Amino acid sequence: MSQTITIDPVTRLEGHGKITIQLNREGEVEDAHFHVTQVRGFERFSEGRPFYEMPSLMARICGICPVSHLIASAKACEAIMSVRIPHTAAQLRRMLNLAQMVQSHALSFFYLSSPDLLLGMESDPAARNLFGVAAAKPELGRAGVGLRRFGQTIIESLGSKRIHPGWVVPGGVTEPLSAEKRDAILALLPEAYANIKLALGWYKQIAEKFRQEIEVFANFPSLFLGLINEDESIEFTDGALRLIDAEGAIVADGITASEFTQVIGEAVEPYSYTKFAYYKPLGYPQGSYRVGPLARLNIAKSMGTPLADAELAEFKQLAAGPVQSSFYFHHARLVDMLYGIEKIEQILSDPLILDKHVRATAGVNRPEGAGQAEAPRGTLMHHYKVDENGKITWANLVIATGQNNHAMNQGVLQAAKHFVKNGKFTEGILNRVEAVVRTFDPCLSCSSHAVGQMPLVLSLLSADGKVLDRVVRS
Repeated sequence: MSQTITIDPVTRLEGHGKITIQLNREGEVEDAHFHVTQVRGFERFSEGRPFYEMPSLMARICGICPVSHLIASAKACEAIMSVRIPHTAAQLRRMLNLAQMVQSHALSFFYLSSPDLLLGMESDPAARNLFGVAAAKPELGRAGVGLRRFGQTIIESLGSKRIHPGWVVPGGVTEPLSAEKRDAILALLPEAYANIKLALGWYKQIAEKFRQEIEVFANFPSLFLGLINEDESIEFTDGALRLIDAEGAIVADGITASEFTQVIGEAVEPYSYTKFAYYKPLGYPQGSYRVGPLARLNIAKSMGTPLADAELAEFKQLAAGPVQSSFYFHHARLVDMLYGIEKIEQILSDPLILDKHVRATAGVNRPEGAGQAEAPRGTLMHHYKVDENGKITWANLVIATGQNNHAMNQGVLQAAKHFVKNGKFTEGILNRVEAVVRTFDPCLSCSSHAVGQMPLVLSLLSADGKVLDRVVRS
């Protein structure tokens, strides 16, 4: 008889999900899925609210990446207002977003994934955590904590709160940077540089030990999407989107926020509350693509900072074209962090960074607006429609995790087929299947936004577990 292996919950993720692996009668893997089992309706919650409240409301979607939601939301509101924010406000937002990227990547790499990389996929689950990392390699544990503290301290310094800051508003930011805060942030840089260099050096020493995982952790040709500047350098806050194919050829370029929904569609599958994004001209699932650190490094021609540029050149030696294995999200995440630290230092040297003009004001000038930014996990898009009074009548969010959703499911299936044989598996094998998902660092709280008529199954069980009644909505 066929058999289903269920991993519930998937551990060391942000949010709630499970994996199911379907075996045939011979014990071989036939199919596998990553299920996002929670649902949240922030688009619907926002209807009827004044548009200028949206950044603050949208920041509540996530406690890990609220800044990205703040920025994408504010940019959508600015499209409705038809305003261009001041230069200094744009620079301060960029610094805030980079600080969030550093702290979020530190959480993903050190807290959630480094236990597998340092202690091993088959290590004791009781020790496979940050405390186990700190015990086995104290300097690595300290580096992870230090890098997360670096990012959160900057967020708190600029936005007054480490989580859900309200400092980013439509038109800019609420207050300028002071000389004292600038100098305090500059003082954090030496430790941050030391920590990220330590992490990069350690990762490069151990990466080849995971050759088997590299080969089957979502390692397949795909499209990649990410923001770049006009000089083809990496970008997190402004710029436009580029989509490339598996050979590195440009499929679409210069995609602005207003054009995003013209070229990107969203599909629904019955096993997940997270949507599946795809490039419309190719259809679904052929037009599925990947976003995030791996995509950003595959797309960018340069980082725009000297140390990160050297790391990017080394990273691109991993493959003749775009790097395909999602195991290398770990490597790309570290390069992202180095870039973020360098770019923050560059921004603080801007002669206008202490300028007091940090906000533009206007009312409703358009009935619709969209904004996009790079969240730590990849491209994030907010799209709003308003009535003549500026109240939200419709909203849609396209989250990085949804854009990676098809690739995560393909990766789970690829790894399960490789490691599960003859119906036999160990805890370590199932941990490897989970680890595929962790390479993407999905944020399930952000991404679980239903569209259309979602499938629903309600079961009434007796005390002994017998199904008494069942209602299915297809």
